[in-house]
Order: sequence, then structure tokens, then C-alpha cells
Amino acid sequence: MVYKFRVILDAEEDIFRDIAILEDDTLEDLHNAIFNSFGFDGMEVASFYTCDETWNQEEEIPMFDTGDVPGEQKTMSDYILSDILDKENTKIIYVYDFINMWTFLVELAAIEEQVPGNFYPETLFSHGEMPDEAMEKNFESDNADDYNDEFEDGFDDDDLDMFEGDDSFEDYGFEENWN
Repeated sequence: MVYKFRVILDAEEDIFRDIAILEDDTLEDLHNAIFNSFGFDGMEVASFYTCDETWNQEEEIPMFDTGDVPGEQKTMSDYILSDILDKENTKIIYVYDFINMWTFLVELAAIEEQVPGNFYPETLFSHGEMPDEAMEKNFESDNADDYNDEFEDGFDDDDLDMFEGDDSFEDYGFEENWN
């Protein structure tokens, strides 16, 4: 079977690509298809994130094992598309280049029979031109007062400074001028 995805750049303009890929390909294969279809060079780190129906980000699926125990963390190459995406679970988030944070909403639009003679993955449709820079992200809470409510017990931001009143790092096992 072939999975057909619509990959939408999180931007003000409508910019998307429709990509067809085999259901038994991996998330790493989808990653390669996405960065190629949008014209990236593929030299930056990326991750997929599972999400709910309203695009709320959940579990990260990285390119590389970044866990404390080698081999313990699953990566993009460990996930077959059909194992994590199907008719009920159609959405996943893709972030390319953690400096610029190019963010894409990836949705499974159709599952169809493979067309003999076609090569997959394939960019089926392209709409919109990539902007020069990624859209600026706002990582603040919708309600900034929620953060301050936690400190109603008399603590303030100065209480959070672990180095307050200490001019050296000796207590932490560091030398101030280590290099």
C-alpha cells in the first residue's frame, strides 16, 4: 500500500507538499522525502513528534539515539510508517533544523494501492515557495500568570539562582577558569 501525506509548513502563507511513500518505509525515509521536497540540504538534525487530533505534541522520535543507554531509545529508522500511522492515527509533527525550527504538520490523507512502475517516495504536488526564514515561534505560555502563581509562597526569581552569593564554582566540582 501507498501512504499519501500532505506536509504543511507552519507559516503564514500556504506552503505544502503532497508526498506518496510506501507503508513499509520508515520515518527516516519520510524525513528524507520531506527535506528533499522542500529543498533543504538534509544537513540539519530533525525529529518527528507524535501528536493528538489537535496537533498537541507528544513523544519525540529523533534521528539519532540521544538516550543515556546506547540502543535504548528508538529512532526514526526503527519506526515503520504503518506501525505508527493508520486511518485512526493520521497526524504527526516534523521539525527540521533545531536552530531555525522549521515546523511541519504531516497528515496521512489517503492509503491507496501501489501504482506499478512508480518510484516511491514521490512528491505528487507542490504548492507555495519556501520563505527565506522559518516563522518565529512563541514558546511562552498563553497565561504567563500561571508561572508566577507557583511562587506565591514568598519565593521570587532571585531564589532560583543556584550561584547566588557564591563567586566560584568550587562547591559544584568546577573550576572557574578550567581552560
